[in-house]
Amino acid sequence: MTEADKKSVNKVLPEITLDTIAPPYPGYDFFDKHDKYPFRYTASIFDMQNAWWLIEASILAYSEEAFVGEKFQNADLKDVKFFDGQETGTQLYVASNDNFVIVAFRGTEIRKRPGRTDFRNIVADIATDVDIHLVDSRQGGKVHKGFKDGLDEVWNELRDYLSEMDNGTRTIWFTGHSLGAALATLAADRYGHVQGLYTFGSPRVGDLDFKKDFHIKTYRFVNNSDIVARVPPPVVYCHVGELRYIDAYGQIHDNTSLWERAVDIIDGHTLSVFNGLGQTRHGFAKLIPDSIIDHVPLLYSMYIWNNIL
Repeated sequence: MTEADKKSVNKVLPEITLDTIAPPYPGYDFFDKHDKYPFRYTASIFDMQNAWWLIEASILAYSEEAFVGEKFQNADLKDVKFFDGQETGTQLYVASNDNFVIVAFRGTEIRKRPGRTDFRNIVADIATDVDIHLVDSRQGGKVHKGFKDGLDEVWNELRDYLSEMDNGTRTIWFTGHSLGAALATLAADRYGHVQGLYTFGSPRVGDLDFKKDFHIKTYRFVNNSDIVARVPPPVVYCHVGELRYIDAYGQIHDNTSLWERAVDIIDGHTLSVFNGLGQTRHGFAKLIPDSIIDHVPLLYSMYIWNNIL
């Protein structure tokens, strides 16, 4: 494919507005060109196409059931089940076909859900995020209490459903963005029989002992200065998985050093005066810190798509 051909299919980053800063994205074309770039469900190493599928699934996890079901079915994932934790607010979808299963956890919400007049969903997510006490995990080491409690509420039902789906021929994949990435990490660790875990903008989940006992094949995407990937503090918390770092220019790198990322973040701040269309940022976008803009899941999806080719 020539450079001109690549440019013709690359996605142009949107200007960050109130509509694009957080899901759901009702006008977005999920899994566009999925026939040309299918999910490689038997992959045993990192795969950029799979990363694109899984960030799309992670974004969909923020949406309502009818919308999500339609989008997954259009991508040939005909069976879709929704799980909803009433107390902690944990939500996820399991989408599957005869070949593979995708378990996608919803991240932290910053919008009221349709039909509601209160902010209970937002408050529940914030309460989960800020409960950072370390508690014993079920698999070894200690983990974030809020994340563990959030998973505990849906775990038995999810485990039983996955056990029914796990017939020896399907591969099982876990994913999530933000809070959803943390929940997916804990869930994959508990379930164990996992082909791969891809996370996007994930906070740290557990301590060093948890990391030592964590054996799931994991790829962790971080977009430049994404603030969520920097919390909770590294003094007692550790990240798990192989890093895939998205630099200020949208290129994806393997396991960059802390120094390389620091230099790139400075570049990102320099570029941040411009929006995704190459124009000077103004209005709403000008008011948002780079560290928050870099957490926007739509940007993760577009950067990954542009790196497939």
